Amino acid sequence: MTRIIAGRHGGRPLKVPDAGTRPTSDRVREAVFNILDARIDLEGAAILDLYAGSGALGLEALSRGASSAVFVDSRRRATAVVTANLRALGVAEVGRVITAPVSAFLAGPARAEVPARVGVTGRFDVIFSDPPYALTDDEVHGDLAALGAGGWLADGGLLVLERGRRATTRWPVGWEVVTDKSYGDTTVQVARVTGGEAG
Repeated sequence: MTRIIAGRHGGRPLKVPDAGTRPTSDRVREAVFNILDARIDLEGAAILDLYAGSGALGLEALSRGASSAVFVDSRRRATAVVTANLRALGVAEVGRVITAPVSAFLAGPARAEVPARVGVTGRFDVIFSDPPYALTDDEVHGDLAALGAGGWLADGGLLVLERGRRATTRWPVGWEVVTDKSYGDTTVQVARVTGGEAG
């Protein structure tokens, strides 16, 4: 069973979509947040959870003090589960759930979809991207390029990318990987935007 690991909602169970979803294991999620805790203060942070699935990553961040989260997934079954999880935890007012392909969300007029906390810039302190393992390297590269070129990450913010261990990620110019770790079949990379032009 998938649960919130720590914070004000620690131990609370989360619903998971019935099929087509690969929830981040508790072990990997705990490792991700240990990495983040050493690098960024989640208190009051704005979160973007791409390929959200059950929303476990963004919900974990809210439990640990983040002030808002936007969840994006192309599958209505997944976004319905995220909405149910937000309501069950009593945090629906600080979550925004969007049903759209991630590439379309990043390319479209998405700034209007973000919560007021993020403001007109639509920039996020932490971005989680947990694409399906079947997504091609080129598609993942396109997401990263769009995130960099669009200025989605706030100054000092971090992007957490979770992929299959055998995947090869080509990071666009302007990104710096600061952590690269493997946990079983999963690789977690944490990156930030550098002074160069990302895209």
